[in-house]
Amino acid sequence: MRFSNKKKLLIVDDSAFMRKLVGDFFDGNLNIEVVGTARNGKDAIEKIQQLQPNVVTMDVEMPEMNGLDALREIMNQCPVPVVMLSSTTKQGTENTLAAMEYGAVDFVAKTSGTISLDLHKIKEELVQKVEAAANISVTKLKRPMKPIHRKEVVKVEKSLNTPPPTIKKQQPVELTTLPNKKEWSRTSRKIILIGTSTGGPRALQEVITKIPENVRAPILIVQHMPAGFTKSLANRLDQLSNIHVKEAEQGDILKDGVAYIAPGGYHLRLRKIGTTYGIVLDQTEPPRSGHRPSVDVMFEDVSNCPDMDKVAVIMTGMGQDGANGLKELKKSGNVRAIAESADTCIVYGMPKAAVETQLVDEVVDVEDIAQTIMKYMY
Repeated sequence: MRFSNKKKLLIVDDSAFMRKLVGDFFDGNLNIEVVGTARNGKDAIEKIQQLQPNVVTMDVEMPEMNGLDALREIMNQCPVPVVMLSSTTKQGTENTLAAMEYGAVDFVAKTSGTISLDLHKIKEELVQKVEAAANISVTKLKRPMKPIHRKEVVKVEKSLNTPPPTIKKQQPVELTTLPNKKEWSRTSRKIILIGTSTGGPRALQEVITKIPENVRAPILIVQHMPAGFTKSLANRLDQLSNIHVKEAEQGDILKDGVAYIAPGGYHLRLRKIGTTYGIVLDQTEPPRSGHRPSVDVMFEDVSNCPDMDKVAVIMTGMGQDGANGLKELKKSGNVRAIAESADTCIVYGMPKAAVETQLVDEVVDVEDIAQTIMKYMY
């Protein structure tokens, strides 16, 4: 009997055509082996228990038991990394973000409706995300993600006078060795910059919902997502948070206590307008390392704003977006950099790359990031 070292994939979709198409993507794949298919959520739960796959792809919209209901059951009964396949309709984007909250690792947007005849356009993205998901620890998927309501933020505000969270042992360098290290001023003008990718929606919910509305800084966010999904993400976070969260629009004037999420398909930049700054959405520069918006582009652009001190945060995600931009940020102005710890990252790629630059000031668990940001605000 020959044993395979490949990770096992279960494909869940109500369309036989889609099951075949997704399965064909992994023909000859050196890392992934398709071990079965399921036609709906109920069938998926049975197949997961029977086949014990390492990773699952699942359509959001299915009859009998849809992807959302199935995902909740899976995470409760037989947790496994799940990559969702979603339509780009308004309902589809909202359901996808709910799936992230319930424990899905990531998603891929179908390019044209329920049965995507041109799904081959996202083959590379789907294969990459499935391969990454297959190596994720189930214990991280089971971390509780309870919705936070506005009134709970008051408790967080009160807790800001408590000692700061314990910094992880991974802290890469002594603070005094960082280049251009300046005394941190409590009264200077500030901006908060956040970059994240895989696992980001859950991480952002953990962080943004704990920021009090009287925070004296605007917040710029790059989350790797296609067009359409970033607006639903902004709306969802806005409902849960004490600060205002919106999808960034061309010409938005930066305001304290407002978080601006870069829309899918656009780099996020700033331009000086009088004594303040306005948002510029850039579709002319190509994707950087496959991403538009790119964390590197945002960091590099904001490094040209010398009259603001920056708090830069890099959280869970594949790849190394943000590491090069952090180098540019640290060359000019006053910057404090925070990376999410390996203990809580769904994928410890982007934070790891940032830590390896030796320019990160603090490495903390995701639940402590908001408090760490806030200690630089007052």
